[in-house]
Amino acid sequence: MNLRSLIVAVLVILAGCATPTPAPVIVVPVVVSQSTWQQVDREIVAASQQATEQARVYARGSMEHWRTRVYQQTEEVFIPWFSSYWTQEWLSMKVSWYAINAGDEQDATAKRLAAYLLEQYHRRVLEPVAVEIDPDAILGQATEFYVQLMGQQLEVISKRHGVPMAQLNGRIQKIPAISLGPPSARDASLYQVVHAELSKLPAYLALIDTIHKAGGEKGIASTDAGMAPVAKRASKRIQAEMAPRGAASAVAAVAGKAAGALISVGVAGVRAIIQANDRPDSEALIRSSLGNSFDKAWVKLVNNPATGVMAGTLYMARQIEGSLAATIEQPVEQSVEQSVEQRVEPSVDQSAGTVDWSHADSTTQRITP
Repeated sequence: MNLRSLIVAVLVILAGCATPTPAPVIVVPVVVSQSTWQQVDREIVAASQQATEQARVYARGSMEHWRTRVYQQTEEVFIPWFSSYWTQEWLSMKVSWYAINAGDEQDATAKRLAAYLLEQYHRRVLEPVAVEIDPDAILGQATEFYVQLMGQQLEVISKRHGVPMAQLNGRIQKIPAISLGPPSARDASLYQVVHAELSKLPAYLALIDTIHKAGGEKGIASTDAGMAPVAKRASKRIQAEMAPRGAASAVAAVAGKAAGALISVGVAGVRAIIQANDRPDSEALIRSSLGNSFDKAWVKLVNNPATGVMAGTLYMARQIEGSLAATIEQPVEQSVEQSVEQRVEPSVDQSAGTVDWSHADSTTQRITP
């Protein structure tokens, strides 16, 4: 048995040695002509333009939804809160305090009341709606949508022209998408934004921060312009009520406890009637003032290319399309400069002593910096 096993082992070893070693596989790079690269660049520009328009449709639709929710929250929460009797009483106390500390500053009471109302508008309207949908979120989502569409189209372009994805990736690494440096971390190529997780890409975070700073600290808080007429009207009405209120308090003090209580209750009732009568006009003013101001802010958020919800998308599109604008207009010519030649050398048949030129290709691949 041992001898038989030894013989089998030797035969296996000999058979293995007799098996011919497979010839190494030589991968020949695909040679892409200059004209093909120019067509690829044109299609990248076209893809960017199409992706921009699709991102714009998405952003506008989202902003329409946001505006509807803000209007609903204003009507259902803020206006009833502002018009309520106890809120008006509280505002009367604040106006009294503002008036005492106003000094000689003109309209100081109305300005401070407007700031207080704007604070309440944020807390009762904008912040609750932002939990569901928010312009800052729409800005990021529109930009990410643009990048996602670009990634999909690059794969389509690669297959359409027979350009290996590895070679196309090498090309788009030279196409800037974000250029905010220095430092270099604030710059990113088309390849980087397509293949990276945007929310973790330093250049993208720097871009969003730049857009926010360009928009100013207030952002959508520009509705403070709409609060001004509301606060001014409320301030004037409350201050007009303060004088009779003070006179009634003096009369109640002289009349004694029982009569004074009746007088105070009577004055409070009169104030409630006045506020109730004034309520329709006050609510109409709120709707008109806030509506006009909010609509202006909304249009700015939708259309402003530097600070609006499309700012990130438009910035990247400008960078990408601008960097390719000169390239796609260049005439197709064979040039030694700024080119890398990738040639397949002819194979030599050693036994026949002949040269086979059937696979030779002298096409030059241009790589544009």
